[in-house]
Amino acid sequence: MTRLTRRGALGLGVAGLSAAACTTTGEAGYRGKASFGHGVASGDPTQTAVVIWTRVTPAAAGAIPVKWSVSREAGLKSVVKTGTFVTGPERDYTVKVDVDGLETGQQYYYWFSAGQASSPGGATRTLPASGTAEYRMAVVSCSNWPFGYFNAYREIAKRAQADGLDAIIHLGDYIYEYGVTGYGGTVGKELGRNHSPETEIVSLADYRTRHAQYKSDPDLQAAHGVAPWFCTWDDHESANNSYRTGAENHQPETEGNWTDRKAAAVQAYLEWMPVRDPAPGRPREAIWRKFDIGDLATLFLLESRLVGRGEDLTFDEMFMAPDVERPAIVERLKAKINDPQRTMLGAEQEAWLADELKKSTAAKRQWQVLGNQVTMAKVQMPDLQTGLSPEKYAKVSHASKRYYSTARYGFEWNLDAWAGFPLARERLYAAAKAANARLVTLTGDTHTAWANELHDNSGQRRGVEFGCTSVTSPGAGDNMPFEELNWLMPEANREVLYYNAFAKGFTLLTLKADQVEADFIMVSTIRSRDYFASSNARFLARPNEVGGMGGLQKVLGPTSIRSG
Repeated sequence: MTRLTRRGALGLGVAGLSAAACTTTGEAGYRGKASFGHGVASGDPTQTAVVIWTRVTPAAAGAIPVKWSVSREAGLKSVVKTGTFVTGPERDYTVKVDVDGLETGQQYYYWFSAGQASSPGGATRTLPASGTAEYRMAVVSCSNWPFGYFNAYREIAKRAQADGLDAIIHLGDYIYEYGVTGYGGTVGKELGRNHSPETEIVSLADYRTRHAQYKSDPDLQAAHGVAPWFCTWDDHESANNSYRTGAENHQPETEGNWTDRKAAAVQAYLEWMPVRDPAPGRPREAIWRKFDIGDLATLFLLESRLVGRGEDLTFDEMFMAPDVERPAIVERLKAKINDPQRTMLGAEQEAWLADELKKSTAAKRQWQVLGNQVTMAKVQMPDLQTGLSPEKYAKVSHASKRYYSTARYGFEWNLDAWAGFPLARERLYAAAKAANARLVTLTGDTHTAWANELHDNSGQRRGVEFGCTSVTSPGAGDNMPFEELNWLMPEANREVLYYNAFAKGFTLLTLKADQVEADFIMVSTIRSRDYFASSNARFLARPNEVGGMGGLQKVLGPTSIRSG
């Protein structure tokens, strides 16, 4: 299979991606002025269809007919599909077209025009119908605008041009909801890169404005322009630590009804992202879906925030209680965590995933890949007091010392992750076992890089997990700059083989018929647009003899990381 690369076809360097334009006169009959300042994007490819996206900025309000074209060659040559999409203020002037009737496993180029204005050109690709040809994806998450420049996106675009890339997976936190006085605001002020609007986003207009700001970034536009994206949201597309009936960062007394805010966040996301809308009759937030990559793999994009997730649980009450009351609080919290009715995905999505895993393995697809938001591995915090020197431990904040003490009480590290839903995790593992799935879990959220092996409660390996670091959001190493963190976590946990608390970047995932390889790419800085990129670690996994998933093998990495 020829991978998606624009170098020869478009004749552009990365710097030219945002400026590229087709010379077309636009849709006949439209005489108004317009521009395309938010780039183009494509996503959710199938064997015969792909979603293409842009946003037109009008000089005056009103309906705008936007012409779209899809070609087998760059520019105006070999147009195979064309049409007109009428947009307007009711959808914030976004354009999203589900182009069908395409050929399988083929590269295409697309563009838009309105009046005399033309969009940049984009490249995309449909999925193969069969075969096990290698498939490469960049896996990315957690792109917080004020914390730094989106160098990881630029590096993805560069590598797509130089070496080819089939797709990009975004696992959530594509935008962040905070205002200029919130998370990241201080750094944003230093860089002259702060959020718009200045306040925390709550209304539909707020969410639209924030999406527009992120899509104005030239590095993000470059990455969108070179390959189709598979996207799912995490919490910050709505509000921090969101769940079905609320969120940690939603205060009803000042921010109104959660249902209204959630609906606004979902509407803006569906307008501004290259994702296929849920089928009519389904809840708009029910965006879980699956994609078959020939005979090689099935990719499942999960929704783990707004449909089925149970109430957010925290350690706050335990930490605030006097020592004499703490044992009882610990037991109550454990009872809540282990409630069998507690779900991460909801009953409908759990059943869907179990059924689709069986279909994937029955079709003899080699890998079952989960596009998952939060850490799945069983992880406990290491003991910092014994792992750090007294001088370093004295510099650890009181809040961090408290948080790292949770292992003493028998807790996993992060109740907002699958650790807060252990029986739901066991049900997922049981479904993988019943399907004899080779489970490859992709994870974002933590702003750190992970290579993990996944085991059920009986100790049987059920899959592997690759956690990508963030584009810009700070990890544990930003708050505690002690290199010991990188090996204390693997030493404390059977399932963790690699942990990087400092890196910013992405994971390059290569699916092959006989192995899966994860290459952890880090950029040298996010505080300057001048950077270099390098591989920090590389792991691979192969099938075992009986058809399930084998363990992880380290191919490249620091000597401090543990081999499986």
